[in-house]
Amino acid sequence: MGNFRSLAMPPQGLPLSRMAPLGMLLGLLIASCFTFCLSRQNPEFALTNTEKSSTKETERKETTAEEELDPEVLEVFHPTHEWEPLRPGQAVPAGSHVRLNLQTGAREVKLQDEDKFRNNLKGSKKGKRLNINTNTYTSQDLKSALAKFKEGVETETSKEDKARQAEVKRLFRPIEELKKDFEELNVVIESDMQIMVRLINKFNSSSSSLEEKIAALFDLEYYVHQMDNAQDLFSFGGLQVVINGLNSTEPLVKEYAAFVLGAAFSSNPKVQVEAIEGGALQKLLVILATEQPLTAKKKVLFALCSLLRHFPYAQQQFLKLGGLQVLRSLVQEKGTEVLAVRVVTLLYDLVTEKMFAEEEAKLTREMSPEKLQQYRQVHLLPGLREQGWCEITAHLLALPEHDAREKVLQTLGTLLATCRDRFRQDPQLSRMLASLQAEYQALATLELQDGEDEGYFRELLGSINSLLKELR
Repeated sequence: MGNFRSLAMPPQGLPLSRMAPLGMLLGLLIASCFTFCLSRQNPEFALTNTEKSSTKETERKETTAEEELDPEVLEVFHPTHEWEPLRPGQAVPAGSHVRLNLQTGAREVKLQDEDKFRNNLKGSKKGKRLNINTNTYTSQDLKSALAKFKEGVETETSKEDKARQAEVKRLFRPIEELKKDFEELNVVIESDMQIMVRLINKFNSSSSSLEEKIAALFDLEYYVHQMDNAQDLFSFGGLQVVINGLNSTEPLVKEYAAFVLGAAFSSNPKVQVEAIEGGALQKLLVILATEQPLTAKKKVLFALCSLLRHFPYAQQQFLKLGGLQVLRSLVQEKGTEVLAVRVVTLLYDLVTEKMFAEEEAKLTREMSPEKLQQYRQVHLLPGLREQGWCEITAHLLALPEHDAREKVLQTLGTLLATCRDRFRQDPQLSRMLASLQAEYQALATLELQDGEDEGYFRELLGSINSLLKELR
């Protein structure tokens, strides 16, 4: 108290006018000291600032978070610009890019691109969302966009087409220009019809030489292989011209005329009908019955086979005109073994064709009644028996070629129902079958040794065994 008292008393020698301000200053000082002492003793009496207090609380929380992220407490992963696996318990710095690898099941982390990270950071600091395009499109906008897309595709397609057309024009010339050039060169582009007309005229011209006629027929055969061309041939009268060529005194003309007719007749009913009406069958049989070169008879036999197959009316006319007798004489001639095999093949085809036609008519009833009636009027099997074809066919087994024997065996099997008694009475046939059985047994054994379970000779051996079994 003595100290306070001494402070309150004015110093001696100071005037009163200066004592008043000093007293006021001293009073304020004493009051400040008293307030400070009270705040230290009791916090309730302390003056506080709310804004400063909240700031201090935030700083305290950040300090606590930093302590939690302390490397000594939790390991911090330091990523790079490449994907690296993140181990459990590792912390990731802010701004890192984290993904889950679906193949390994591990989390991977890397740094984001600096520019992208900075932009995102600026946006997050400003409290703004990422810039996402939220434009919406109406149905009309989509339709117009699709139309423009189609126009673009059409434009590209048209450009490609134009480029392709330009390339074609560069490589090829129009037909009109080619025709003009050919006309200047005295070359005319002809259709197949025009070519056949020109060839027929050359063949039928009296001024043409033998070589020119043969050349015309040779070229004509190439065109009449096509069904339409063969029908065009008789439409303008060319077929009859070729048929009349069979009457020529030149064997080569007969040969090549028959060559053309055989190609035109093949599987072409309209041409076959025209040929029968034009007398082709009679002319063919005459050539086969008379002395002619073997090459000419080969072509004539080819034309005859093409005319008779699948044409029952022509088969009837063939039997009426004595065709079986003509073929029998042809087979019995010396040096005609090649023709004999072809004749046997023709007879086999005609017999089986009639059998299949009658069977098809019973099962499907798709065949026309007229054609079925024509087949029933073809009495081929009785004619073969009467003309001695049972013995003729059996003796052809003496041919040395395996292919010829195969065709003869097939024909013998087809004739078995008609010629069974004749076959049993023929001792030469029995000896021949026994000899062939032994021969093909040895060949079949060799096939088995070579690993061929179903060989060619085993099939022939099977046919021989079946025939022998039927004849016992």
